[in-house]
Amino acid sequence: MTTAVPDLTRPVRPLALAAIALCGVLASAFLGGTTNAVNGLVSPTYFVTIMRWENVGDVWAASVAQGVFEGLCFGVFFSLVFTAATGVITRGSCHFGFAFRHLLGILGATYICWAFGGLCAVGLAALSPGFYRSTFYGVPQNFNQMLGYAWVGGSIWGVEWGGLVCVVLGLVVLRGNWRRSLPMTPPPPSLSDTAPDPGRASSAIREG
Repeated sequence: MTTAVPDLTRPVRPLALAAIALCGVLASAFLGGTTNAVNGLVSPTYFVTIMRWENVGDVWAASVAQGVFEGLCFGVFFSLVFTAATGVITRGSCHFGFAFRHLLGILGATYICWAFGGLCAVGLAALSPGFYRSTFYGVPQNFNQMLGYAWVGGSIWGVEWGGLVCVVLGLVVLRGNWRRSLPMTPPPPSLSDTAPDPGRASSAIREG
């Protein structure tokens, strides 16, 4: 028994892919800026210690700028992977809205990974302060400052590694949704469907 197959013939939309590539870079810059805006408030000590910003007057503003810069750098790679994979999956024929919705889904999932990484690090530091201070560099001795420091470090790991996982999973979801959005075409008739039925033919002869 044969089933219908997706019709893969659709017009190519190179401008939509170009727009998605640009949005991917901007989305990564927005992600880096907003997450560092929070992290810079939670623990300026982290940035002073790790980035060696002892002589920086406004650590929060510097952390936001650093997040935007790193987001742009990562966004070039992310956008290249996402746009190229989207082009291959859809054969360059997806419209902007379809790809943009999945881009927003990846962005939202990455925010979740950012928060999850921060919470995991805070939990580890609260559970075993001695282990955390001995394992990671520059951890403050004050307990509350240590928790803020842990949040920033863990959230950065979460957004970096979680972002890569979200891109892969997002492309898997995009592929599935794209396949479901394609119109179905009926299969060609098989030989069994076109071959004459001997029983029906003999019945017609007897009736004639």
